[in-house]
Amino acid sequence: MAMMNVEIISKEMIKPSSPTPNHLRTHKRSFPDQLAPTTYIPIILFYQSNNAHDGVVDHHQLQKSCRLKKSLQQTLNRFYPLAGTLKEDHSIDCNDEGVEFYEARVACKLSQILQHFNMEILNQFLPFEPHGTHDVLLAVKYNIFECGGVAVGVCVSHRIADGASATTFLGAWSATSRGDDDVCPKFDAATYFPPKDISWGKGDIGVTKEKIVTRRLVFDKSSIAALKENASSTRVLAVSAFIWKRLMAISKSKPAPARVHVAIHAVNLRPRMVPPMPTHSFGNLWYFAAAVLSPHDQLDGGDDHVSNRTLAIKLSKAIKGIDGDYVKKLQSDLIPDSLTKEVELSSKGDVESYRFTSWCRFPLYEADFGWGEPTWVCCPSMPFKNLVVLTSTRDEDGIEAFANILEEDAVVFDRDEELLPFVSWKIADY
Repeated sequence: MAMMNVEIISKEMIKPSSPTPNHLRTHKRSFPDQLAPTTYIPIILFYQSNNAHDGVVDHHQLQKSCRLKKSLQQTLNRFYPLAGTLKEDHSIDCNDEGVEFYEARVACKLSQILQHFNMEILNQFLPFEPHGTHDVLLAVKYNIFECGGVAVGVCVSHRIADGASATTFLGAWSATSRGDDDVCPKFDAATYFPPKDISWGKGDIGVTKEKIVTRRLVFDKSSIAALKENASSTRVLAVSAFIWKRLMAISKSKPAPARVHVAIHAVNLRPRMVPPMPTHSFGNLWYFAAAVLSPHDQLDGGDDHVSNRTLAIKLSKAIKGIDGDYVKKLQSDLIPDSLTKEVELSSKGDVESYRFTSWCRFPLYEADFGWGEPTWVCCPSMPFKNLVVLTSTRDEDGIEAFANILEEDAVVFDRDEELLPFVSWKIADY
């Protein structure tokens, strides 16, 4: 499907409906916030039209737009840092400057989008390029299709939020739009994880200026069952280990393959605190678990001969290592050894890194703004080589993997005979 016309018809700043109290004007960012990349978290939610008559589309879209804006104002009262400004000292001035809200018309029907996965087209439904630098911490784009269907594209700054926080915001906003929200987020991450001096390690680790393409892999219930049987693990770890192995096979096919392969899995710190933090604690409350495959592990024949079970065990062990005691170390004044090792490894030419983050437990498909749950939710491309974002399918039985890889590696990836039998390319039923 060729590029289409997505015409922006309006742009405005949406401010909280009530001013932020003076004692909340400064929001301190936490140590994990300091480690977050300067990119935005991009999420697009697609909704089919509930109206069968095209003649009343404009009237209903006006109602939907007004509802979104009003509920966003109300939601920002509780999520006030999102309407603020990042200061030079990296704190947030909660000055109620507002968030950007775009409205656009799309010159096609929603069904045409759902028939194909085209990342260049999907990116047009976002407020802006999520890899660039912008003044706002949150932006929304409300896209209206010819059929009356809509796409809500959201960019949340990673400097203040992780995937769980972005999902919490979407859940609160959609519930407010329905008139039944009671979520009150907590902005106390810096109390538990005070900022540290990491000026030596500044820069977005893993971000590349090379051409990145995104491949969408859908693992259905039967494929996941087969992978779990081979890996003897959870569905997320089984899928992660399988993709890790297939990405390593790409490295193995190169003239100068990497000797060490590191899989880095994001770990949600909220349930690992003692006692656990509330699920709606806001911020970058995650850390990374690193599983290393060294040359010693590959003596049985190389990267592509290491079993899925071995890789899954390594990932599981690394993730379990981020326990209550480890979190206490993160709360101390010391710089964790794992962070310095990650920076050191990322600078070595014989090391290949693969990053995974799982959104499978996030209730993205519960984001009902008053016109039904989304037909499809996706995470568009991000500028990280070998970054894989995992989400649950709409029926929750399967997993969608959005794999960001080098354009030159996609040639090998697309014809991988070990990969293809386990995945499908269908987006959604509509």
